[in-house]
Amino acid sequence: MAVKIERKFIASPAVLTHCRSGTPLIQGYLYTDTANTIRIRQAGQLMLVTWKSPRRGTSREEVEFAIPRADGVALLAGVPANRRLEKTRFRVVHAGAVWDVDVFGGALAGLILAEIELEREDQPVILPPWVECEVTDDARYRNSRLAGGSMPQLAAA
Repeated sequence: MAVKIERKFIASPAVLTHCRSGTPLIQGYLYTDTANTIRIRQAGQLMLVTWKSPRRGTSREEVEFAIPRADGVALLAGVPANRRLEKTRFRVVHAGAVWDVDVFGGALAGLILAEIELEREDQPVILPPWVECEVTDDARYRNSRLAGGSMPQLAAA
């Protein structure tokens, strides 16, 4: 089973100057609890089912596989609107590292999150100038929570 190590940050609109060609994503959350998340994702023409374990620090186990498009479309159509989200994902390179930059739409318009996948938890990361603050450990910024459509408010520093 694959283990993913990721850190997540709020990005400023300045990152948009680096966003060229993106992939539209629609995600529907089939099941979430404190231990598991199961989602269906439409990424262009590809349909993916993903299971994610609880996060332990910046790590979590993940299994993802493609399913036939017709099955994915049917699954996604059955997910209520308050358990779905839409975003466009861009790949941006900074200091030799690839960042996934997600620009959200709908009720979450204006939210931009950037994630970097690491090889190990203690790997140093050179933060781009368009990174505002880290939200890796802030459950309000998990996509399964954002699917409810409410924009999280950052606490005053």
